[in-house]
Amino acid sequence: MSTSLVWPKSYEFFPLEEQKKPLPEDSDREARNRKIFSRIIQRALQDGWATLPIGECMGKIASLFIETDYVGATIEGEGPEVCRVDLAGLDCVTLCENALCLARILKMGKTSYEDFIAELTFTRYREGILTDYTSRLHYTSDWIHDNEKKKVLRNITRDLGGVDLPVRVSFMSENPGYYQALREFPEFVRTMASIEEDINQRQHWFIPQKKVKRIQKHLRTGDIIAAATQKEGLDYAHVGMAFRDERGNLRFLHASSAKKKVILDAEIHEYIRSVETYLGITIARPLDPE
Repeated sequence: MSTSLVWPKSYEFFPLEEQKKPLPEDSDREARNRKIFSRIIQRALQDGWATLPIGECMGKIASLFIETDYVGATIEGEGPEVCRVDLAGLDCVTLCENALCLARILKMGKTSYEDFIAELTFTRYREGILTDYTSRLHYTSDWIHDNEKKKVLRNITRDLGGVDLPVRVSFMSENPGYYQALREFPEFVRTMASIEEDINQRQHWFIPQKKVKRIQKHLRTGDIIAAATQKEGLDYAHVGMAFRDERGNLRFLHASSAKKKVILDAEIHEYIRSVETYLGITIARPLDPE
């Protein structure tokens, strides 16, 4: 895994000798995270990103992660649940989560690594409280629902003409062998089944694949895009961010498991159409902290 954060040429904000300083080795993840975090915060403060709308701030931050390695399961681990982070290796969820939380602390005038971890905990766990593995918002539909209640974001899908999305999640409780924590703590399986039932009783919306192109003009940089899937037992298969490039095209910025890195991909409607199992999208718009 790469131990350096790749900055696009337009983001050369450190003196050259500072940019070349190596990050700590992978064995010291927290030291490495703190170094990357400090570089992002320094750039954001220098260029006044905190004054931007939160979506634009998220877009600036997420752009800094382009070319960062795709690494799955970085927030998993043995033993009791803790709020884990890895800024040098991202998956689709952690890219969006990190960009959102970094933008939120900047908008609140906070700049410490501890502030960042606190904000990750607030957004990652149900009602912002970490108790155990089951308090984590594992399903994207649950993550959107809970963070809308916490006023972190707003689900704008219905406003854009979204239609009912029939959600029947069950994958985690029916396949506990795929999850280390459920193997280690089998008593959590019943709790997850109860959480899944709660999710299934809610109403959900999505923009069907064929209608995504026509609603793109209403989307903004930083909008979180969740790809609804037809795979049994799941709600969404992938997440990324809307990003309007210098030509005005609304593209999909995401951590790609296929490309093995964070990339700025095709326009959103083109990307969604390219994956056979995607039904359409749900859009969650980040809100400025109160």
